[in-house]
Order: sequence, then structure tokens, then C-alpha cells
Amino acid sequence: MTRDDDAFRHDTDEVTGKAFDLRIARRMLGYVRPYRGLFAASVATVIVIVFLELVQGELIQRVIDGPLAEAVRSGGGVAAWQEVAGVVALWAGGIAAIALLTALLGVLQVRWINRVAQRAMRDLRVQVFRHVQHQSLRFFDRNPVGRLVTRVVNDVEALSDLLTSGLDAIFRDVFLLVGIVIWLFLTDWRLAGVSLLVVPPLVVVTHVFRVASRRAFRQVRERLATVNSTIQESISGVRVIQAFVQEEKCRRRFVARDRALADAHLSTVANFSLFFPLVELLAVIGKALVIWWGARAIVGETLTFGELTQFVFYLEMFFRPIRQISENFNTLQGSMASAERLFRLLARRTDLAAPADGVRAERLRGEVELCDVTFGYAPERPVLAGVSFRVAPGETVALVGATGAGKTTVASLVTRLYDVDRGQVLVDGTDVREHDLHALRQGITVVPQDVFLFAGTVEENLRMGDPSLSRERLLEACRAVGADRVLDRLDGGLDGQVGERGGRLSVGERQLLALARALAQDPAVLVLDEATSSVDSETEHAIQRALETLQRGRTTLVIAHRLSTIRKADRILVFHRGELREQGDHDTLVEQEGIYATLHRLQFAA
Repeated sequence: MTRDDDAFRHDTDEVTGKAFDLRIARRMLGYVRPYRGLFAASVATVIVIVFLELVQGELIQRVIDGPLAEAVRSGGGVAAWQEVAGVVALWAGGIAAIALLTALLGVLQVRWINRVAQRAMRDLRVQVFRHVQHQSLRFFDRNPVGRLVTRVVNDVEALSDLLTSGLDAIFRDVFLLVGIVIWLFLTDWRLAGVSLLVVPPLVVVTHVFRVASRRAFRQVRERLATVNSTIQESISGVRVIQAFVQEEKCRRRFVARDRALADAHLSTVANFSLFFPLVELLAVIGKALVIWWGARAIVGETLTFGELTQFVFYLEMFFRPIRQISENFNTLQGSMASAERLFRLLARRTDLAAPADGVRAERLRGEVELCDVTFGYAPERPVLAGVSFRVAPGETVALVGATGAGKTTVASLVTRLYDVDRGQVLVDGTDVREHDLHALRQGITVVPQDVFLFAGTVEENLRMGDPSLSRERLLEACRAVGADRVLDRLDGGLDGQVGERGGRLSVGERQLLALARALAQDPAVLVLDEATSSVDSETEHAIQRALETLQRGRTTLVIAHRLSTIRKADRILVFHRGELREQGDHDTLVEQEGIYATLHRLQFAA
């Protein structure tokens, strides 16, 4: 297990808890850089919107201290008010026009920032998906699928929220707060000081809320990953669950984990339910102090009614971003945690990286050799210990032994799904770690016991993205292994739908299509891992006849429990507890009265 793998497995939901990490923020902005023009336009629009909101307060003050005050000083008669009404209407129209312009700019700004966010997150989502796809099987052995889905979907979506309603909103609110404070002090520094008396308790309340929200949000993310893993496992294993009548047990387990997630969400709700009323209370106290002090100043003729109204207007604006900043801070906190987990995942180096100048033969010759190979899925428990053998090009070699003896592991090492702990696996005389990984796997095709088919048509599953394969070649491969009867049963033949994971087909039909897929690829090395274990005897006999022809000129490794399927192999390798104990042809091994002979007697005793 690599240090990277261990760190990701154990710390994937543990984060530093920093509200803002400049290093992570820079890296996140790297995904915005290709769309910096649109992003800059969005930021500039935010600045204009904030300025226009502040201007509205200034206009309100001027209309009150201007024409309205003049009408009051003139005695407030009908004629005076009629004369002022037109002027006030013009001022009101100007304020309404500014409000309308602010709203229109807000619509544009939201569209622009969302376009930037979705494009940037699209790029990040593709990068994370590609990175996960290139990890070794060791990585997937140790990380639940639900957790990885949470990374690719939920965490990327959290970063999208940060750009669309988090970072952008925080920038707007901070800019608005600074503008309000400057405007207040320029108007009347004493009244500004009185209005800001509530800021210290507000800072304390916000800090307590931030700490509590950070803890609650972290629990939400951890428990969400657990729920996703439970859902994925339950859906994937639904056949086994139903077969063993485990629905109620699975339901109870899901209910317990879902309840824990709900409790975590309720903790965040409890924090907000306390925080917002406290902010409202402080806002009311702040406005009451302003009105009290402002009334005294008006009596002393050091303040006008318009300035007092402007102060109340700005104070209401001041508390609005305070509420929003606290909520957006929660978004920022969660997004930073998501970003930290994502970038930790992206920083994990794959232990199967191929060299840039790896060996890339036009076609493999098919020579396979293991030299003193030791390997274990867990280092302390080796599955193979000191295994050595060579398979010549075009030779058919069978691997037999009890379950867990290491037969399938050999196939995984030859295709470099895993790397050996000690020793070498050579293909055509070159260590598989020095081959171009893509070219190596193109030359070796594995037909597994548990066949996986993708949702789509039969043709798409046989072609596997190779445009050079003609439909006629695919049909020939199907006829060669008897899979043409599967095409006859499906509506549309090659265009027939197989369903998710091949759910519309039987296990045997999926194996037939997997054989056809392997043969259509025309590999230099063919690995059959219990490839006929789920077909009837008649189909198995037909496949064996087809394979005898198709194996000519092709190296074939046959992993089998049924010894009847490998009697004609050129050589049989007998594994026992991770070691290669015997090898030879069928007759020789039977005469040796060893492990193979014992297995043969057990299978054919009847």
C-alpha cells in the first residue's frame, strides 16, 4: 500500500477546517483562468451594483433635505407642496431608474458567474473522473465507490456553489460593508460610531456561529459519504440481498446512517435558528441607538432629517450582508473542505504510471514470463510467493488449483492491473512496467468470470470504442463462440439493448458476448478466467471447439476449476497456497499422483 493511498483512504473526509486557504483558493481560480474575461466582467458588474446601491441612499438624503425640507420651511401650504411634488417625482423616478438598472445588472452578473462556474466545474469534474479512472485496482480495493462518487459529484458541486453564490457573494458583501462604513463616517463620524456599537457583540456571535457551523458541516460531509456508500452497495448487491432476505437488515442499517446524516443537518439548522434572530436583535438595537442619537443631533441642529434617514437606510443595508456573509461563510467553509479533499485525490499519484517512452510494439509476440514473483493485496499476506514460469508465444497454458491459490492474480499481474511486490512480470522479454500501458492492455484480452457489460447496444459492448472493427467481424466473432443465438433472441441483433450491467441477459449469455468481444479484438494474448463456468455443457462443448481453432498462433492462459476444459492444454500449472507446485501436461500430472491427480480424482470420482 503506497503512502498516497493510505493517506487518501484514512483522511479522505478529514480536512484542516480552515475557513480560507489561500493556496487552495489559487488552485481553484486556476480553473477559472480560461474564462477570466467573463469572470472579470462579473466582478466589475458587482462593483457597479454596490456603487448604485450606495447612491440610492445619497439620493434619498438629498430629496429629503432638498425639496421636502424647503416645502416644510416655506410653511407647508398646498401651493408649496404642489410645487415640490414635481421635483420629488423626478427624484423618485431617478431612484427607481437606478434600482431597475441595479436589478438588470444583477441578472447579467448572475448569468455570467454561473456560466464561468459551470464551465470551470465541468473541466474539474472531467479531470477528477479521468484521474480516478487511471488509478490502480489497489486504490479501488481500499476506497468505497460511494465515497468516490461523493468526490466526483457532491464535492465538485460544492465548488460550483462557492463560485456562484459563495465567493462571489462574499466579495460583493465585503465591498458593500466597506462602502457603507466609509459613507457613514464621511456623513457624520459621531453617529457612525454610535451605529457601530453593536459590531463587537456581532463579531462574537458570528465567531461562535462559524465554529459551530464548521463542526456541523464537517459531520454532514462525512455522513453523506457514508450514506452514499451504503446506497451504492445496497443497489449493487440487491440480488444477494433479496436472495438471502436481508432487506430489513439493510433497511435498518440505512435508517441508522440516514438518521445520523439528518441529525448533522439539524445541527446546522439549529445554528442558523439561533444566529439569525440574534443578528436581527442586534440590528434593531443598532437602529434604536441611531434614532435616539440622531434625534438629539437634529434638536441640536447638527444633523438633518435626510442624514438620519440615510443612516437608517445604510444601517439596514449593513446588516443584510452580515446575515449573508455568515451564510456564505458556511458555503465557503464547506467548499474549502471539498476542494481540499478533491485536490488531495488529484495529488495522489497512480502507482501504475507508465514511462513516457514506454515500449509500444505494433503487435505483441505473446511471450509471458514470471520471474520470482511475490505479490499480496495486503503486503503482510502474500497471495503469490516466489512464482516463476514462462509461456512461449502461441502456447496454451492452464492454471489450476484450489480457490485462493493465486490463479486469477497471475492474470491481473500480466495485464498490470497490479504491480508485483517483488520479482518481474515480462511480456515479450520486457518488464510490464516498461511497456506503454495502453498498448500492453490492447494486446492482452481477459474474459473474466464475472462479466461486466455496459448499458447500451451489443455492438457497443463488442466494439469497445474501436472503430476499426466492422459489423461483419463482430458477427463472425459471435458465430465463432455461439453468441449468435443471443443476437437472435434480442430485438435488433447487434443493435439490441443489453441493459445496465447486462441485466437483460443471463449469466451464460453475458459470458458468450464476452468471449465474442475478446475474439473480435484479436489479441496476441488471451486470458480465459473461468470463461465457460456459466454455460451449459452443449454450449461449452461448442466454445471449446471454436477456441481450439482460435487459439492457434495466440498465447492463451486458461484459468479453470473444471479440469475437463483444460485437458488439451499444452501445459498445466498447478498452484497451491500461492506457490507453483507442479507443471506438465494432463497425462503426466495424473501419473505423478500429486496435487493435480488428487483434484482430478475428486472431480471425476463419480
